[in-house]
Amino acid sequence: MIVAVAGGKGGVGKSTLAYNVAGALDALVVDADLAMADLPGGRERGPDLHDVLAGRAAPAEAVRPGPVDVVPCGRSLAGARLADVRQLREAVAVSGYEHVVVDSPAGLRVDAGAPLAVADACLLTASPTRWALADAIAAREVARELGCGLAAVALNRVVEDPPTDAVGRALGAPATAVPADPRLARSIGAEAPVTTAAPESAAARAVESLAAVVRRCAVG
Repeated sequence: MIVAVAGGKGGVGKSTLAYNVAGALDALVVDADLAMADLPGGRERGPDLHDVLAGRAAPAEAVRPGPVDVVPCGRSLAGARLADVRQLREAVAVSGYEHVVVDSPAGLRVDAGAPLAVADACLLTASPTRWALADAIAAREVARELGCGLAAVALNRVVEDPPTDAVGRALGAPATAVPADPRLARSIGAEAPVTTAAPESAAARAVESLAAVVRRCAVG
């Protein structure tokens, strides 16, 4: 199952959740932000998503094994220009993984819609602020137009009781509150998913809840 982690504007913790949900699912995570990559890419030299989308490498060649297996994206503008997003479906279809989590670009550009077009379902990420929720609603409409179902909504970096029920009703999917936790913020740089680094934490429980929704979608 291919799951796109999407949202509106940047800065809502989308990449962090993509990495951690992939860790909870024992899944492959693909950094599909062709212009502003965030996921670990420096484990070893080798092909990345830019190379795969340009036809210079096979998808399996770009996988970097680690605590969470990653297909990183290149960080050069030249690589981004040569990448053909029309090849994304083939690029993320790496054999050997039951689930593939795709970290989508921020915003509503054409390349941001590409992961939604190839995914079976999406997780929308938003901070519990009015502007972020408005962007999530816009992203939900794009997903609907592209035929991508909404699995769940993650209200990220929550520090007080969030309006999860109201958000769930507005977006048409269950909303999960993910508490602000420095271990989540550090998880990508430290390559330590929170479900491993702090399995008893509230943040880990929230991530496991989102992963459980993905598993149920796959079965259904």
